[in-house]
Amino acid sequence: MIARNALDRAMRKFVIVAIVGVLPACAAAAELPKRTTTAPPREVKTNPCAAYGAGFVKVEGTRTCVKIGGTVSVEGGRSH
Repeated sequence: MIARNALDRAMRKFVIVAIVGVLPACAAAAELPKRTTTAPPREVKTNPCAAYGAGFVKVEGTRTCVKIGGTVSVEGGRSH
């Protein structure tokens, strides 16, 4: 019975010492600055089709430049 009490006291001391030893490490880790990820560099997009004139755009996945446009005309007339 005496040995069991001694073992219980030794276990309690060990647990208390372990907790006291870990707490400062946890507090120090909480004070460390958080890692931040840097934003990826922004790509500067240039229009490779600008040499053809205003309104030309590149077709994605190709080296082709196109310009889409159009006009609508309406005529009216009357006969007697």
